[in-house]
Amino acid sequence: MTAADLPAVMAIEREMFPLDAWSEGMLRGELADQPRTRHYVVALVDGEIVGYAGLAAAADQADVQTIAVLDAFQGKGIGSAMLTNLLTEAARRGALEIFLEVRADNPRARAVYEHFAFEEIGVRRRYYDDGTDAIVMKRKLDG
Repeated sequence: MTAADLPAVMAIEREMFPLDAWSEGMLRGELADQPRTRHYVVALVDGEIVGYAGLAAAADQADVQTIAVLDAFQGKGIGSAMLTNLLTEAARRGALEIFLEVRADNPRARAVYEHFAFEEIGVRRRYYDDGTDAIVMKRKLDG
């Protein structure tokens, strides 16, 4: 992902996360840390950005910052492909574990993460702006 991708990414961000969307400034800050501690990718279908994902990595730990795929393109393996990219990058950077938070009211995303061997390790109560809990998940990486 580059700064040139931000208009399309921000449109997806606002559509997919209307109650707690990141600001453009937040995403610009994330991109400013590429490649030092961040790794962001976009997913293209017929030249159109339909999803994006980001990773933070430092020392032996990594965190999935975000994954979003437009509704019309969900269920086609795009999110899984981006998550695979993030896992590969985290391992390449020497991370031994990768963490993420997922909305407690998003069983579809939780199922994807469980498919990728993430395990629930805790709950962050009222983590999201609308008061929804976050399920904290972790996966060990081969390092």
